[in-house]
Amino acid sequence: MQRRSFVKTGLATLLAGAVPVGRASAADLAGDMTILRRALNLHPGLYRYATPAQVAARLDALQGAFVGAATPDQRYLALSRFLATIRCGHSYANFYNQKKALAAALFDRRTRLPFHFVWLGDAMVVTADASGQLAPGTRIEAINGESATALRNRLLPYVRADGHNDGKRVSLLEVRGDDSIETFDVFQGLLAPPTAGVHRLVVRAPGGPARRIELPAIDLAERRKAMILTDSGPDAVVWRWDMRPDGVALLTMPGWALYDSKWNWQAWLDERLDSLTGARGLIVDIRDNEGGLEEPGNAVLSRFIDRPYNPPQQEQRLRFRTTPADLDPYLDTWDDSFRTLGQGATPLPGGFFLRPGSADNLTVAPAGKRLAIPLVVLTSPVNSSATFQFASAVRTTGAGRLVGRTTGGNRRGINGGCFFFVRLPASGIEFDLPLVGYFPTTAEPDAGLDPDIAVMATAADIAAARDPVLDRAVATILRR
Repeated sequence: MQRRSFVKTGLATLLAGAVPVGRASAADLAGDMTILRRALNLHPGLYRYATPAQVAARLDALQGAFVGAATPDQRYLALSRFLATIRCGHSYANFYNQKKALAAALFDRRTRLPFHFVWLGDAMVVTADASGQLAPGTRIEAINGESATALRNRLLPYVRADGHNDGKRVSLLEVRGDDSIETFDVFQGLLAPPTAGVHRLVVRAPGGPARRIELPAIDLAERRKAMILTDSGPDAVVWRWDMRPDGVALLTMPGWALYDSKWNWQAWLDERLDSLTGARGLIVDIRDNEGGLEEPGNAVLSRFIDRPYNPPQQEQRLRFRTTPADLDPYLDTWDDSFRTLGQGATPLPGGFFLRPGSADNLTVAPAGKRLAIPLVVLTSPVNSSATFQFASAVRTTGAGRLVGRTTGGNRRGINGGCFFFVRLPASGIEFDLPLVGYFPTTAEPDAGLDPDIAVMATAADIAAARDPVLDRAVATILRR
Protein backbone atom coordinates (compact mmCIF):
# COMPACT_ATOMS: atom_id res chain seq x y z
CA MET A 1 0.00 0.00 0.00
CA GLN A 2 1.51 3.30 -1.09
CA ARG A 3 1.07 5.61 1.90
CA ARG A 4 2.13 8.73 -0.03
CA SER A 5 0.62 8.11 -3.46
CA PHE A 6 -2.93 8.87 -2.32
CA VAL A 7 -3.76 10.20 -5.79
CA LYS A 8 -2.48 8.09 -8.69
CA THR A 9 -4.25 8.10 -12.01
CA GLY A 10 -2.52 5.90 -14.53
CA LEU A 11 -3.25 8.71 -17.01
CA ALA A 12 0.34 9.36 -18.05
CA THR A 13 -0.51 9.80 -21.73
CA LEU A 14 1.23 12.24 -24.04
CA LEU A 15 -0.68 15.31 -25.13
CA ALA A 16 -0.95 15.66 -28.87
CA GLY A 17 1.73 17.97 -30.18
CA ALA A 18 3.73 18.02 -26.96
CA VAL A 19 7.28 19.29 -27.33
CA PRO A 20 9.93 16.58 -26.66
CA VAL A 21 11.27 16.86 -23.11
CA GLY A 22 14.54 18.78 -22.90
CA ARG A 23 14.11 20.56 -26.28
CA ALA A 24 11.48 23.15 -25.41
CA SER A 25 12.07 26.75 -26.42
CA ALA A 26 11.74 29.67 -24.03
CA ALA A 27 8.47 30.58 -25.73
CA ASP A 28 7.14 27.05 -25.25
CA LEU A 29 8.10 27.09 -21.56
CA ALA A 30 6.46 30.49 -21.13
CA GLY A 31 3.35 28.83 -22.54
CA ASP A 32 3.58 26.23 -19.77
CA MET A 33 3.66 29.04 -17.24
CA THR A 34 0.54 30.56 -18.77
CA ILE A 35 -1.24 27.21 -18.37
CA LEU A 36 0.02 26.89 -14.81
CA ARG A 37 -1.14 30.37 -13.81
CA ARG A 38 -4.59 29.82 -15.27
CA ALA A 39 -4.93 26.38 -13.69
CA LEU A 40 -4.01 27.79 -10.29
CA ASN A 41 -7.03 30.08 -10.55
CA LEU A 42 -9.04 26.89 -9.89
CA HIS A 43 -7.14 26.08 -6.65
CA PRO A 44 -9.36 26.72 -3.60
CA GLY A 45 -6.48 26.96 -1.14
CA LEU A 46 -4.12 29.17 -3.13
CA TYR A 47 -4.57 32.08 -0.72
CA ARG A 48 -5.19 30.15 2.50
CA TYR A 49 -1.65 30.86 3.75
CA ALA A 50 -0.53 33.71 1.46
CA THR A 51 -1.88 36.95 0.07
CA PRO A 52 -2.53 37.43 -3.66
CA ALA A 53 0.47 39.77 -3.79
CA GLN A 54 2.74 37.14 -2.23
CA VAL A 55 1.51 34.46 -4.64
CA ALA A 56 1.97 36.80 -7.61
CA ALA A 57 5.56 37.53 -6.58
CA ARG A 58 6.31 33.82 -6.18
CA LEU A 59 4.81 33.08 -9.59
CA ASP A 60 6.96 35.78 -11.18
CA ALA A 61 10.05 34.25 -9.55
CA LEU A 62 9.00 30.80 -10.76
CA GLN A 63 8.51 32.15 -14.28
CA GLY A 64 12.13 33.28 -14.43
CA ALA A 65 13.51 30.07 -12.93
CA PHE A 66 11.28 27.75 -14.99
CA VAL A 67 11.78 29.40 -18.37
CA GLY A 68 15.47 29.99 -17.74
CA ALA A 69 16.21 26.49 -16.48
CA ALA A 70 18.87 24.64 -18.43
CA THR A 71 17.65 21.13 -17.59
CA PRO A 72 14.44 19.24 -16.74
CA ASP A 73 15.90 18.73 -13.24
CA GLN A 74 16.01 22.48 -12.63
CA ARG A 75 12.47 22.97 -13.94
CA TYR A 76 11.10 20.16 -11.79
CA LEU A 77 12.81 21.54 -8.69
CA ALA A 78 11.65 25.09 -9.37
CA LEU A 79 8.05 23.97 -9.78
CA SER A 80 8.20 21.70 -6.73
CA ARG A 81 9.55 24.47 -4.53
CA PHE A 82 6.83 26.86 -5.69
CA LEU A 83 4.02 24.32 -5.16
CA ALA A 84 5.29 23.66 -1.62
CA THR A 85 4.73 27.34 -0.82
CA ILE A 86 0.98 26.84 -1.32
CA ARG A 87 1.18 24.70 1.82
CA CYS A 88 -1.28 22.14 0.50
CA GLY A 89 -0.56 18.48 1.06
CA HIS A 90 -2.25 17.53 -2.22
CA SER A 91 -0.51 20.06 -4.51
CA TYR A 92 2.75 18.71 -5.92
CA ALA A 93 4.45 17.41 -9.05
CA ASN A 94 3.30 13.85 -8.38
CA PHE A 95 6.09 11.29 -8.85
CA TYR A 96 3.60 8.70 -10.10
CA ASN A 97 1.89 10.90 -12.67
CA GLN A 98 4.93 11.95 -14.72
CA LYS A 99 5.49 10.64 -18.24
CA LYS A 100 7.60 7.51 -18.28
CA ALA A 101 10.63 9.11 -19.93
CA LEU A 102 10.65 12.11 -17.60
CA ALA A 103 10.10 9.94 -14.52
CA ALA A 104 13.05 7.74 -15.52
CA ALA A 105 15.28 10.76 -16.07
CA LEU A 106 14.37 12.42 -12.77
CA PHE A 107 13.82 9.53 -10.39
CA ASP A 108 15.72 6.48 -11.61
CA ARG A 109 19.22 7.43 -10.52
CA ARG A 110 21.92 5.62 -8.60
CA THR A 111 21.93 8.22 -5.84
CA ARG A 112 19.95 6.62 -3.01
CA LEU A 113 21.13 5.85 0.52
CA PRO A 114 21.15 2.04 0.81
CA PHE A 115 19.12 1.73 4.03
CA HIS A 116 15.79 2.61 5.63
CA PHE A 117 15.56 5.30 8.29
CA VAL A 118 13.30 7.56 10.34
CA TRP A 119 13.75 10.95 11.95
CA LEU A 120 13.64 11.08 15.74
CA GLY A 121 13.78 14.77 16.46
CA ASP A 122 16.82 15.93 14.48
CA ALA A 123 18.40 12.47 14.40
CA MET A 124 18.41 10.26 11.29
CA VAL A 125 18.15 6.73 12.70
CA VAL A 126 18.54 3.52 10.69
CA THR A 127 15.66 1.05 10.90
CA ALA A 128 16.91 -1.54 8.40
CA ASP A 129 19.97 -2.13 6.23
CA ALA A 130 19.93 -5.02 3.76
CA SER A 131 23.75 -5.04 3.61
CA GLY A 132 24.03 -5.70 7.33
CA GLN A 133 26.63 -2.97 7.81
CA LEU A 134 24.39 -0.66 9.85
CA ALA A 135 22.54 -2.07 12.83
CA PRO A 136 19.03 -0.80 13.58
CA GLY A 137 19.28 2.18 15.89
CA THR A 138 22.46 3.51 14.24
CA ARG A 139 22.48 7.28 13.97
CA ILE A 140 23.63 8.87 10.70
CA GLU A 141 25.44 12.04 11.73
CA ALA A 142 26.77 13.25 8.36
CA ILE A 143 26.22 12.46 4.68
CA ASN A 144 28.87 13.44 2.13
CA GLY A 145 30.29 16.17 4.34
CA GLU A 146 26.94 17.64 5.42
CA SER A 147 25.17 16.96 8.68
CA ALA A 148 22.09 14.79 8.24
CA THR A 149 19.94 17.46 9.87
CA ALA A 150 21.26 20.17 7.53
CA LEU A 151 20.51 17.97 4.52
CA ARG A 152 16.97 17.34 5.76
CA ASN A 153 16.41 21.05 6.28
CA ARG A 154 17.70 21.76 2.78
CA LEU A 155 15.10 19.38 1.32
CA LEU A 156 12.14 20.55 3.42
CA PRO A 157 11.21 23.58 1.21
CA TYR A 158 10.43 21.17 -1.66
CA VAL A 159 8.07 18.92 0.33
CA ARG A 160 4.28 19.11 0.43
CA ALA A 161 2.19 19.45 3.60
CA ASP A 162 -0.85 21.32 4.87
CA GLY A 163 -0.08 24.66 6.45
CA HIS A 164 2.95 24.97 8.69
CA ASN A 165 2.75 21.38 9.91
CA ASP A 166 6.41 20.54 9.34
CA GLY A 167 6.04 17.22 11.14
CA LYS A 168 4.29 15.97 8.01
CA ARG A 169 7.10 17.24 5.80
CA VAL A 170 9.69 15.49 7.96
CA SER A 171 7.69 12.24 7.82
CA LEU A 172 7.78 12.39 4.02
CA LEU A 173 11.58 12.66 4.24
CA GLU A 174 11.79 9.25 5.92
CA VAL A 175 12.51 6.04 4.01
CA ARG A 176 10.53 3.27 5.69
CA GLY A 177 10.39 0.73 2.88
CA ASP A 178 6.68 1.03 2.13
CA ASP A 179 6.64 3.37 -0.86
CA SER A 180 7.97 2.64 -4.33
CA ILE A 181 9.19 6.21 -4.93
CA GLU A 182 10.38 7.95 -1.79
CA THR A 183 10.19 11.72 -1.41
CA PHE A 184 13.61 11.82 0.26
CA ASP A 185 15.17 9.84 -2.59
CA VAL A 186 13.77 12.18 -5.23
CA PHE A 187 14.99 15.45 -3.75
CA GLN A 188 18.23 14.11 -2.28
CA GLY A 189 19.04 12.64 -5.69
CA LEU A 190 18.39 15.94 -7.46
CA LEU A 191 19.90 18.30 -4.89
CA ALA A 192 22.61 16.32 -3.08
CA PRO A 193 23.76 13.33 -5.14
CA PRO A 194 26.86 11.45 -4.01
CA THR A 195 30.18 11.76 -5.78
CA ALA A 196 31.07 8.82 -8.03
CA GLY A 197 28.13 6.80 -6.73
CA VAL A 198 29.48 6.46 -3.18
CA HIS A 199 28.01 7.87 0.02
CA ARG A 200 30.57 8.93 2.61
CA LEU A 201 28.95 8.78 6.02
CA VAL A 202 29.68 9.49 9.65
CA VAL A 203 27.69 6.99 11.70
CA ARG A 204 27.30 6.14 15.36
CA ALA A 205 26.06 2.69 16.36
CA PRO A 206 24.02 2.35 19.58
CA GLY A 207 26.43 2.87 22.47
CA GLY A 208 29.42 3.16 20.15
CA PRO A 209 31.77 5.87 18.89
CA ALA A 210 31.38 7.82 15.68
CA ARG A 211 33.07 6.25 12.66
CA ARG A 212 33.45 6.98 8.96
CA ILE A 213 32.24 4.52 6.34
CA GLU A 214 31.56 4.47 2.62
CA LEU A 215 28.48 2.80 1.14
CA PRO A 216 27.61 2.44 -2.55
CA ALA A 217 24.52 4.33 -3.66
CA ILE A 218 21.62 2.28 -4.98
CA ASP A 219 19.13 2.88 -7.80
CA LEU A 220 15.34 2.71 -7.96
CA ALA A 221 15.17 -1.03 -8.68
CA GLU A 222 17.41 -1.80 -5.70
CA ARG A 223 15.29 0.44 -3.46
CA ARG A 224 12.16 -1.39 -4.55
CA LYS A 225 13.81 -4.75 -4.00
CA ALA A 226 14.36 -3.78 -0.36
CA MET A 227 10.75 -2.68 0.16
CA ILE A 228 8.63 -4.22 2.90
CA LEU A 229 6.29 -5.97 0.50
CA THR A 230 2.68 -6.97 0.99
CA ASP A 231 0.37 -8.82 -1.38
CA SER A 232 -0.83 -6.21 -3.86
CA GLY A 233 -3.25 -8.30 -5.93
CA PRO A 234 -6.82 -7.05 -6.56
CA ASP A 235 -8.20 -9.37 -3.84
CA ALA A 236 -5.32 -8.85 -1.41
CA VAL A 237 -6.06 -8.41 2.29
CA VAL A 238 -4.19 -5.21 3.10
CA TRP A 239 -4.90 -4.92 6.83
CA ARG A 240 -3.79 -7.14 9.67
CA TRP A 241 -5.71 -8.43 12.69
CA ASP A 242 -4.00 -9.82 15.79
CA MET A 243 -5.70 -10.99 18.96
CA ARG A 244 -3.07 -10.71 21.66
CA PRO A 245 -2.80 -13.14 24.59
CA ASP A 246 -3.71 -10.28 26.97
CA GLY A 247 -7.11 -9.93 25.30
CA VAL A 248 -6.31 -6.74 23.38
CA ALA A 249 -7.07 -6.81 19.64
CA LEU A 250 -4.71 -5.00 17.26
CA LEU A 251 -6.02 -3.79 13.90
CA THR A 252 -3.17 -2.54 11.68
CA MET A 253 -4.37 -0.44 8.74
CA PRO A 254 -1.44 0.83 6.63
CA GLY A 255 -3.71 2.34 3.99
CA TRP A 256 -7.30 3.09 3.00
CA ALA A 257 -6.68 3.74 -0.73
CA LEU A 258 -8.97 0.89 -1.80
CA TYR A 259 -10.52 2.50 -4.88
CA ASP A 260 -9.51 -0.30 -7.26
CA SER A 261 -9.54 -3.15 -4.74
CA LYS A 262 -11.88 -6.11 -5.18
CA TRP A 263 -11.30 -7.21 -1.60
CA ASN A 264 -14.50 -7.19 0.46
CA TRP A 265 -12.96 -5.20 3.27
CA GLN A 266 -16.34 -4.36 4.78
CA ALA A 267 -17.18 -8.02 5.42
CA TRP A 268 -13.63 -8.73 6.63
CA LEU A 269 -13.78 -5.84 9.09
CA ASP A 270 -17.32 -6.56 10.29
CA GLU A 271 -16.46 -10.18 11.03
CA ARG A 272 -13.52 -9.19 13.21
CA LEU A 273 -15.30 -6.38 15.02
CA ASP A 274 -18.21 -8.73 15.72
CA SER A 275 -15.75 -11.13 17.37
CA LEU A 276 -14.69 -8.66 20.06
CA THR A 277 -17.23 -9.64 22.70
CA GLY A 278 -15.21 -10.19 25.86
CA ALA A 279 -12.06 -8.50 24.52
CA ARG A 280 -10.16 -6.10 26.79
CA GLY A 281 -9.95 -3.43 24.11
CA LEU A 282 -9.13 -2.55 20.50
CA ILE A 283 -6.05 -0.75 19.16
CA VAL A 284 -6.25 0.69 15.63
CA ASP A 285 -2.80 1.40 14.20
CA ILE A 286 -2.94 4.00 11.42
CA ARG A 287 0.58 5.35 11.87
CA ASP A 288 1.63 4.54 8.29
CA ASN A 289 -1.72 5.50 6.75
CA GLU A 290 -1.96 8.80 4.87
CA GLY A 291 -5.60 8.34 3.91
CA GLY A 292 -7.87 7.17 1.13
CA LEU A 293 -11.52 6.23 1.62
CA GLU A 294 -13.35 7.62 4.63
CA GLU A 295 -15.55 4.53 5.00
CA PRO A 296 -13.09 2.27 6.88
CA GLY A 297 -12.68 4.83 9.64
CA ASN A 298 -16.43 5.41 9.78
CA ALA A 299 -17.02 1.66 10.01
CA VAL A 300 -14.81 1.46 13.10
CA LEU A 301 -16.24 4.62 14.66
CA SER A 302 -19.83 3.43 14.17
CA ARG A 303 -19.19 0.56 16.62
CA PHE A 304 -18.07 2.87 19.44
CA ILE A 305 -20.70 5.63 19.40
CA ASP A 306 -24.22 5.51 20.82
CA ARG A 307 -25.63 8.47 18.91
CA PRO A 308 -25.15 9.89 15.40
CA TYR A 309 -21.97 11.91 14.92
CA ASN A 310 -22.10 15.05 12.80
CA PRO A 311 -18.62 16.28 11.84
CA PRO A 312 -17.78 19.88 12.75
CA GLN A 313 -19.22 22.28 10.22
CA GLN A 314 -16.97 23.04 7.25
CA GLU A 315 -17.62 24.94 4.05
CA GLN A 316 -16.65 23.14 0.85
CA ARG A 317 -15.43 25.97 -1.34
CA LEU A 318 -14.66 26.06 -5.08
CA ARG A 319 -13.00 28.70 -7.25
CA PHE A 320 -14.95 28.04 -10.47
CA ARG A 321 -18.32 27.10 -11.90
CA THR A 322 -17.06 25.52 -15.14
CA THR A 323 -13.50 25.08 -16.37
CA PRO A 324 -12.43 27.19 -19.38
CA ALA A 325 -12.77 25.11 -22.55
CA ASP A 326 -9.34 26.08 -23.85
CA LEU A 327 -7.74 24.93 -20.57
CA ASP A 328 -9.50 21.54 -20.57
CA PRO A 329 -6.94 19.76 -22.84
CA TYR A 330 -4.31 20.20 -20.12
CA LEU A 331 -6.53 18.95 -17.26
CA ASP A 332 -6.58 15.17 -16.90
CA THR A 333 -9.01 13.59 -14.45
CA TRP A 334 -10.85 10.34 -13.84
CA ASP A 335 -14.27 12.04 -13.74
CA ASP A 336 -15.19 14.67 -16.32
CA SER A 337 -18.02 15.92 -14.11
CA PHE A 338 -15.31 17.76 -12.17
CA ARG A 339 -15.14 20.23 -15.06
CA THR A 340 -18.61 21.50 -14.11
CA LEU A 341 -18.22 21.08 -10.36
CA GLY A 342 -19.43 24.59 -9.58
CA GLN A 343 -22.52 24.70 -11.78
CA GLY A 344 -25.36 26.01 -9.66
CA ALA A 345 -22.96 26.99 -6.88
CA THR A 346 -23.75 29.83 -4.50
CA PRO A 347 -21.26 32.72 -4.62
CA LEU A 348 -19.31 33.40 -1.43
CA PRO A 349 -17.10 36.36 -0.48
CA GLY A 350 -13.50 36.34 -1.71
CA GLY A 351 -14.20 34.84 -5.13
CA PHE A 352 -15.34 31.46 -3.78
CA PHE A 353 -18.40 29.37 -4.56
CA LEU A 354 -20.15 27.05 -2.11
CA ARG A 355 -19.99 23.57 -3.58
CA PRO A 356 -23.49 22.36 -4.52
CA GLY A 357 -24.63 19.60 -2.21
CA SER A 358 -21.86 20.26 0.29
CA ALA A 359 -24.41 20.61 3.08
CA ASP A 360 -25.61 17.03 2.50
CA ASN A 361 -25.78 14.89 5.59
CA LEU A 362 -22.35 13.52 6.49
CA THR A 363 -23.55 11.85 9.67
CA VAL A 364 -21.83 8.71 10.97
CA ALA A 365 -24.57 6.66 12.63
CA PRO A 366 -24.14 3.83 15.13
CA ALA A 367 -24.11 0.53 13.24
CA GLY A 368 -23.56 -3.13 13.96
CA LYS A 369 -22.83 -4.60 17.36
CA ARG A 370 -21.84 -1.78 19.70
CA LEU A 371 -18.46 -2.30 21.35
CA ALA A 372 -18.35 -1.21 24.98
CA ILE A 373 -14.60 -1.69 25.23
CA PRO A 374 -11.71 0.80 25.25
CA LEU A 375 -10.55 2.06 21.84
CA VAL A 376 -7.05 3.46 21.26
CA VAL A 377 -5.88 4.87 17.94
CA LEU A 378 -2.14 5.10 17.19
CA THR A 379 -1.32 8.32 15.31
CA SER A 380 1.67 9.87 13.53
CA PRO A 381 2.53 12.78 11.23
CA VAL A 382 1.71 10.54 8.25
CA ASN A 383 -2.03 10.93 9.00
CA SER A 384 -3.12 13.83 6.83
CA SER A 385 -6.32 13.09 4.92
CA ALA A 386 -9.03 10.56 5.79
CA THR A 387 -6.96 9.31 8.72
CA PHE A 388 -6.63 12.85 10.07
CA GLN A 389 -10.43 13.14 9.89
CA PHE A 390 -10.82 9.76 11.64
CA ALA A 391 -8.51 10.74 14.48
CA SER A 392 -10.42 14.00 14.84
CA ALA A 393 -13.74 12.12 14.98
CA VAL A 394 -12.44 9.74 17.65
CA ARG A 395 -11.34 12.75 19.71
CA THR A 396 -14.55 14.74 19.19
CA THR A 397 -16.92 11.88 19.99
CA GLY A 398 -14.91 10.64 22.95
CA ALA A 399 -15.03 7.17 21.40
CA GLY A 400 -11.39 6.50 22.19
CA ARG A 401 -7.97 7.92 22.94
CA LEU A 402 -5.13 8.91 20.63
CA VAL A 403 -1.63 7.66 21.43
CA GLY A 404 1.55 8.44 19.54
CA ARG A 405 2.57 11.63 17.74
CA THR A 406 0.89 14.73 16.35
CA THR A 407 -0.90 14.05 13.08
CA GLY A 408 -0.27 15.55 9.69
CA GLY A 409 -3.11 17.43 8.03
CA ASN A 410 -4.25 20.71 9.49
CA ARG A 411 -7.03 21.81 11.78
CA ARG A 412 -7.39 24.92 9.65
CA GLY A 413 -8.62 22.75 6.78
CA ILE A 414 -7.22 20.96 3.75
CA ASN A 415 -7.82 20.81 -0.01
CA GLY A 416 -8.77 17.66 -1.88
CA GLY A 417 -11.91 15.72 -2.75
CA CYS A 418 -11.69 16.13 -6.53
CA PHE A 419 -8.56 16.61 -8.63
CA PHE A 420 -7.18 17.68 -11.97
CA PHE A 421 -3.78 16.48 -13.13
CA VAL A 422 -2.33 19.48 -14.92
CA ARG A 423 -0.02 18.55 -17.79
CA LEU A 424 2.41 21.18 -19.01
CA PRO A 425 3.15 20.21 -22.63
CA ALA A 426 6.49 21.91 -23.23
CA SER A 427 8.28 20.73 -20.10
CA GLY A 428 6.32 17.47 -19.89
CA ILE A 429 5.78 17.97 -16.13
CA GLU A 430 2.49 17.16 -14.37
CA PHE A 431 1.24 18.58 -11.08
CA ASP A 432 -1.79 17.64 -8.97
CA LEU A 433 -4.46 20.29 -8.49
CA PRO A 434 -7.11 19.76 -5.77
CA LEU A 435 -10.47 21.38 -6.50
CA VAL A 436 -12.35 21.45 -3.18
CA GLY A 437 -11.22 23.50 -0.20
CA TYR A 438 -12.49 22.49 3.23
CA PHE A 439 -12.75 25.54 5.48
CA PRO A 440 -13.88 25.29 9.11
CA THR A 441 -16.49 27.85 10.11
CA THR A 442 -14.75 28.53 13.43
CA ALA A 443 -11.19 29.74 14.04
CA GLU A 444 -8.76 26.82 14.26
CA PRO A 445 -4.98 26.65 14.81
CA ASP A 446 -2.51 26.08 11.98
CA ALA A 447 -1.50 22.65 13.30
CA GLY A 448 -2.15 18.95 13.27
CA LEU A 449 -4.02 17.07 15.99
CA ASP A 450 -2.08 16.36 19.17
CA PRO A 451 -2.50 12.91 20.75
CA ASP A 452 -3.98 12.41 24.20
CA ILE A 453 -0.80 10.57 25.16
CA ALA A 454 2.38 11.62 23.35
CA VAL A 455 4.92 8.84 22.78
CA MET A 456 7.86 8.69 20.37
CA ALA A 457 10.34 5.87 19.90
CA THR A 458 14.04 6.39 20.63
CA ALA A 459 17.08 5.03 18.85
CA ALA A 460 17.45 2.55 21.71
CA ASP A 461 13.87 1.36 21.09
CA ILE A 462 14.66 0.78 17.42
CA ALA A 463 17.87 -1.07 18.30
CA ALA A 464 15.94 -3.33 20.68
CA ALA A 465 12.98 -3.77 18.27
CA ARG A 466 10.63 -2.22 20.82
CA ASP A 467 7.43 -0.36 19.94
CA PRO A 468 6.84 2.02 22.86
CA VAL A 469 3.75 3.55 21.23
CA LEU A 470 2.01 0.18 21.04
CA ASP A 471 3.24 -0.75 24.52
CA ARG A 472 1.77 2.45 25.97
CA ALA A 473 -1.53 1.86 24.18
CA VAL A 474 -1.79 -1.66 25.58
CA ALA A 475 -0.96 -0.44 29.08
CA THR A 476 -3.60 2.29 28.75
CA ILE A 477 -6.25 -0.32 27.97
CA LEU A 478 -5.22 -2.83 30.59
CA ARG A 479 -5.27 -0.21 33.35
CA ARG A 480 -8.96 0.48 32.76
